[in-house]
Amino acid sequence: MDKECARFSMRIEPAGWSMESGAGQSLLEAARAAGIALPSSCRNGTCRACVARLREGEIAYRIEWPGLSADEKREGLVLPCVACARSDLVLEAPYARRLPAPPMPDA
Repeated sequence: MDKECARFSMRIEPAGWSMESGAGQSLLEAARAAGIALPSSCRNGTCRACVARLREGEIAYRIEWPGLSADEKREGLVLPCVACARSDLVLEAPYARRLPAPPMPDA
């Protein structure tokens, strides 16, 4: 990774959910912190469960070679579990879902 991952805005389509990615957070971690679950399994870039399409923006990978072919990368596919934002971005993740709100503590 040639640039440090920084804080940027992130939008998940087609739902239109917006959030901020924190410095050093993966896209998967940023979504979860905002109450949105992206598909995932291994969280190390090998299983491909989280594959999504980067419609706008730029990412950097935390690992040297994530589990995508050069053709897939050219097509805009990314692995959010090991990718972090290098600009404001739009991620196409049709299987994203809102997480249930945490229960309120008893007063």
